[in-house]
Amino acid sequence: MTLSTDLIRLIRTKEIEEADLARAALFVLDTAANFIGGTNCDEGRRFLGWARDAGHLTSDGLQGEPSRAAFVLGALAHVLEIDDLHRQGALHPGCVVVPVLWGRDWADRGNIDGKRALAAILHGYEAVARIGMAVGPAHYKLWHNTATCGPFGAAMAAATLLDLDEARCIDALGNAGTQASGLWEFLSTGAMSKPVHAGHAAEAGLTAAELAGHGISGAPAILEGERGFFTAMCPDAEPELVLREPDAPWQLHASSIKPWPSCRHTHPVIDAAQELRRTLANKRLAVDAVESIEITTYGAALDRCDNPNPGSVLAAKFSLQHCAAAALALDEVWFDAFEADARRQLASLRANCSASVSPKIQDGYPQNWGAEVRIQLSDGKRMTARRRHAKGDPELALDAEALKVKAMRLMVHGGIARPEEFVEAILAMPEGAPIPPLPYPLGRDARLKRGQSSDSAARSRALS
Repeated sequence: MTLSTDLIRLIRTKEIEEADLARAALFVLDTAANFIGGTNCDEGRRFLGWARDAGHLTSDGLQGEPSRAAFVLGALAHVLEIDDLHRQGALHPGCVVVPVLWGRDWADRGNIDGKRALAAILHGYEAVARIGMAVGPAHYKLWHNTATCGPFGAAMAAATLLDLDEARCIDALGNAGTQASGLWEFLSTGAMSKPVHAGHAAEAGLTAAELAGHGISGAPAILEGERGFFTAMCPDAEPELVLREPDAPWQLHASSIKPWPSCRHTHPVIDAAQELRRTLANKRLAVDAVESIEITTYGAALDRCDNPNPGSVLAAKFSLQHCAAAALALDEVWFDAFEADARRQLASLRANCSASVSPKIQDGYPQNWGAEVRIQLSDGKRMTARRRHAKGDPELALDAEALKVKAMRLMVHGGIARPEEFVEAILAMPEGAPIPPLPYPLGRDARLKRGQSSDSAARSRALS
């Protein structure tokens, strides 16, 4: 008996209730909206350009090898930094699992209705999250968990859709694990490798399951073996966490959905700083009254996001200092908050911002990703806001209506003037409705052509 066998049995015997399917549909909607929104940014356009040149994207949508389509979708889902996150696994499950639904044409498997598709999503989230929780903090210092654990989640979801039996599913996980990769070195220069990680994980997992379906075997003990994943890449792994609390709710319910397009480590800082902005406004004080900002948080946030002078959009999204300044000074923290104009505008406020580790907040990590923001005013007064959790976490979850608004706004950002039809089609999946085709430019549905109106005008129509 191997750990992969036990994990598969845990997942496949776990009861799925209507509430689980309904929540899974919202996570699918969030990730699919990220696919579309991701087409409207510099990195997204580069991925689309590559896909067109390679023949994977035509006027009829994504074409060709299923694994390549999954790669494109995984990358696009991750480029805007507003896709979901599982805190204890320190990874983004949606961008690696959800592309499986659209990474290939499932018509060859018969009628895969929405319930079955959402069950596959629950299975994929469970696999990637449980393995992510077990890798240990030393792994996360060098390896990007989304990239390394992601193939397991995509493979588990694909194995469910492919109806692989237990032996073949073990092969799928073995084939997935041997492709685990993805290093944090890209942060040193702001390189664009992060969405490549997500794309590769989605592609690797789908390919792993398809190969298993054709009898290509994989290592049964890929996780715990002497030359397996934990031994090779996880110095302080806790393999027992893979199977801990088998009767707990599905790990999808433990995942956060982001309200702001930046690294999740910055979110408690944004949340707290927005509270301070409201306090200043109530006291009729301008942001100009702020002389200094002090951030305290947990070590992983400082490791990834201590950057007082970000020189790019990505760097700003990974800057605690920039995010705090943006949340204090701007009406909202959305895509414009990280562009060059905003970085210049916030430079002086950011320069007076410090960041350090709080032992108390560190003790709560990774269950709680918290922060404290303190500001000192020109009159000597100080104000403080604390967050144990951030908006969008399971403890402060966005409700279905808020998630719909976010999804439509992302799709409008991606050029879809009227996204309601696609949104409702996904939300009908728990009742058995089929997986809907992706909107243009990624899909073939002519009824959902890219709109010509401006982002603001289209957003108003979408949300009216």
